[in-house]
Amino acid sequence: MAFKISKEITPQKVAAKLKNGESLNMLDVRELGEWREGHIAGVKHIPLGVLLERQDVLDPAQETIVICRSGNRSGLACELLSEKGFNVVNMTGGLNAWTDELVRD
Repeated sequence: MAFKISKEITPQKVAAKLKNGESLNMLDVRELGEWREGHIAGVKHIPLGVLLERQDVLDPAQETIVICRSGNRSGLACELLSEKGFNVVNMTGGLNAWTDELVRD
């Protein structure tokens, strides 16, 4: 089985797009505790462990930027979702590399 390289975007490019007022479809796949510590405003939250059960809340036709803490889980999520026909982009470096504001619940 060939390993499929998913599309990638840097946290800096995501932040720049948001600052330009672009409406981005974003998905955070971290656990609830991590999410509560801080997340990007307006992102959808579905922990990786329940992603396939809850994929119906995502729009396969829209590009979705997938986010986690370091980029590893989001990479796995991108693999799982792209196999199901979703248009996904992995945010490399994850929130560890995010320098913009985060919201806390």
